[in-house]
Amino acid sequence: MKNNAKPQLAPHLPSDRASVNIKVERSKQKWKSKLTSSLFVLPYLVCFIAFLMYPLVHGIMMSFQDYELLSAERHFVGWQNYIDIFTEGNYLYTSFFQGLLGTIKFVIYSVPFLIIIGLALALLVNSLPSKIRGVYRTIFFMPYAISASVMAVIFIRVFDTNAGLLNIILSKLHLRSQIGWLTDLPWVWIALVGATLWWTIGFNMLIFINALNEVSEEMYEAAKIDGANTWQRFIYITLPSIRRIMVFVVITSTIASFNIYAQPFLMTRGGPGSETTVLLMNVFDVAFGQHRMGAASAMALLMALMIIGVSIIQFRLANKREG
Repeated sequence: MKNNAKPQLAPHLPSDRASVNIKVERSKQKWKSKLTSSLFVLPYLVCFIAFLMYPLVHGIMMSFQDYELLSAERHFVGWQNYIDIFTEGNYLYTSFFQGLLGTIKFVIYSVPFLIIIGLALALLVNSLPSKIRGVYRTIFFMPYAISASVMAVIFIRVFDTNAGLLNIILSKLHLRSQIGWLTDLPWVWIALVGATLWWTIGFNMLIFINALNEVSEEMYEAAKIDGANTWQRFIYITLPSIRRIMVFVVITSTIASFNIYAQPFLMTRGGPGSETTVLLMNVFDVAFGQHRMGAASAMALLMALMIIGVSIIQFRLANKREG
């Protein structure tokens, strides 16, 4: 018997031309997607190049030049600016290391308080009822939004020797009231650190609040059941849980304290003597007072390298302890 059934036809496959068209269309879509993404990044990239990379590269080039601010002439001097900074008896040596000493003192005096008080405020605000928690967050953060000049005016009024608010309060309490907060040691450092805490502590507080909100409540409940008190819960649950944020806050606070300029410049002018003269003040003096832009660039780059080095050491120490 003959088999009259017709043979099955192979399913229709797209032609080579159609396959190529599909690939081209897909590549166009990918290209358009990448272009759209790039357009979103472009404003940041332009600002990054214009305000960070270009000044950085230009500053590095200037540090190897004898660049007088009031002269159009620039002479390549190689490492001479850096050699002058480390040559004892040179003006740059005195200016750099005198300012560095003041900066290091401020870092040592301020960073521990920025961490401890920031964390304490975060714990305090988090313990408040939720209805008023936002109000206190705003109150503590508001000083961070004001300018340096406004902050300085406020605290010059507060710490004035003769008519300052703080000395008036001390007088009313029959305590020593003629304290030279901005002119005498050690009060001048207390005034600078106090003003800095009031001005910037809100930022650290908010960072710590966000970290505390990520800590699991179940861990606290389990610790309570096991009989752990408040201090034990803080030591064995809270601190380990926010360790990474703590490292971040320590590093950012150290960098910010190394870059101190406004407080001593506006409040004490570097006094008494040169006690509160910080490195950035001397960099500005060399650049715009002595008109030596090349030497000032070398000082600023050395300062930047020191900050990077300290940050790396802090980060490695934190990771070592964690490990």
